[in-house]
Amino acid sequence: MRDIIKFTFPYRLWIVIALLLMLAELAVELSLPIILSFIINDGLMKEDMDATRFYLILLLVLGAFAFICGVVNSFIASHVCHGFSFDLRTALFNKVQQFALKHIEKFKTSSLITRLTNDVIACEMVLFMSLRIMLRAPLLVLGSIIMSFIVAPHLALYLLIGAPLIFIFLYFTSKKGMKIFLKVQEKLDHLNRSVQQNLSAVRMIRANMSADYETMKFGITALSLKDDTTKALKLMERILPFLLIVMNSSLLLIIFIGAHDITEGVLNVGALVAVINYALRMQGGFSMFAFIIIAFSRAKASADRMQEILLTEVSSDDHTEQIEISGGASVSFRNVSFKYPLSHQYALKDITFNIEAGEKFVIMGATGSGKSALLSLLPRMYDVSEGEILINGININSIDTNILRTMIGYVPQRNILFTGSVYDNIIFGNRHAEAEDVTDATKIAQVHQNILDFDDAYKTKVGQEGVNLSGGQKQRLAIARAVIKSPSILILDDSTSALDVHTENNLFEALSKLSMTRIIVTQKIQTAKSADHILLLDQGEIVAFGTHDMLLKSSQLYKAINDSQERGDSID
Repeated sequence: MRDIIKFTFPYRLWIVIALLLMLAELAVELSLPIILSFIINDGLMKEDMDATRFYLILLLVLGAFAFICGVVNSFIASHVCHGFSFDLRTALFNKVQQFALKHIEKFKTSSLITRLTNDVIACEMVLFMSLRIMLRAPLLVLGSIIMSFIVAPHLALYLLIGAPLIFIFLYFTSKKGMKIFLKVQEKLDHLNRSVQQNLSAVRMIRANMSADYETMKFGITALSLKDDTTKALKLMERILPFLLIVMNSSLLLIIFIGAHDITEGVLNVGALVAVINYALRMQGGFSMFAFIIIAFSRAKASADRMQEILLTEVSSDDHTEQIEISGGASVSFRNVSFKYPLSHQYALKDITFNIEAGEKFVIMGATGSGKSALLSLLPRMYDVSEGEILINGININSIDTNILRTMIGYVPQRNILFTGSVYDNIIFGNRHAEAEDVTDATKIAQVHQNILDFDDAYKTKVGQEGVNLSGGQKQRLAIARAVIKSPSILILDDSTSALDVHTENNLFEALSKLSMTRIIVTQKIQTAKSADHILLLDQGEIVAFGTHDMLLKSSQLYKAINDSQERGDSID
């Protein structure tokens, strides 16, 4: 939690001012019972209206002063809390942007969303409460005890009887509450994941008429969250009754003994009223603890989850080498093996090959053969488990990640488009691109004419994940987004599967005129025929390497793929 508290440091001055205002407000509140005792003893009991009028005016002035302090304190607390949450959320988002895919897989997308939203809000609420009531509650209890000893020491002793029991009870309750609220936040992660997956697969759910089944699954997840939340709140709801029993018992004892002392003449009425007022303020202070502990328990669990993100180590680029990024680049894999972070099996085993600068290099293989895994290593979405990858003879681990990814245009297997205009989606690859660059990129990607046919051309709004576009249009927009970077290496991970033969041929012909190395994953023999080299993978290992004609003669697997496509069969 220490790393989360650091985000309050820029607001130290405002926090000090807010606490001073809170102390001033508290001082007024603690002085009111004393003034009330003066009204009773020196005014009403002695029938002195001047004294009564004076103390009433004093009460009014002090009350107005406390009101002003409270209002200003609230404004400052709001300013500090909103600034704190903004800084914290921004820091979390920036850290997530540095994450490799292994970190995303570790935390899960739904969990990251929860941590950047609900968890930040939980800590923001606690900070606001800290500046308004969290520190005020214990100070109110302590101040009430001290003032009671000043007014009537023998009665104040009875206020201390239940205090140790209350503090012990609050300590163990809060400790248990933190564990339960951590579990609640984890269940909220599961609920968000369920919603996220459901919305992403809405077309599939509708097509298979499985809405009722998905609703049932969501209900089970939501019920689990409800049960844990109820359990946490039930635990916290025990606090208030316990506080009331202990404090009311002490209050009754004070009233009984105080009434006897007044009868005996050893205590005045004003002193008894003052002590009763302080007892009630103590009860109010302890009652605040019930709400404070609920909020703090939730915030402590949230802070630990956010701190886990902030403390996650990401790869650094302390030792970087310069590399020429203009034109095509050569690529070499040397004895590369790789397994995913959460897996014990190797996705790639002892992969070695070379790609010359400017080549069209095709990678083929069945589903699960390691094609996408191999491509994700080049821009360091993952780091190799063994071996090394070289670009222009330099190990990619020695190249600054920003430079490395600038020189690579990467079109993943799943084309992601963002909500916004077609133009905005394309310049996502190069924020400094001019309108002419955008047009050139779309012409190369064979999507320019399609865009002009839209009602608003390049200003056409793209729905969430490109829902209003065809599969081929989405693929070509993603390719245009990669091309506009003018990369040295263009990676197409099965990114032309939705294109017809004519469009695909035009695309590759246009790409061949650019000075870049093209690495293409495909299942189409038609695409592989024109490649300079073809790499055939099977179960993470290289089973064939060469040109189309060479592999037809030397590889039974490649020949089988070729024959099946000539017959019109699909390949898996």
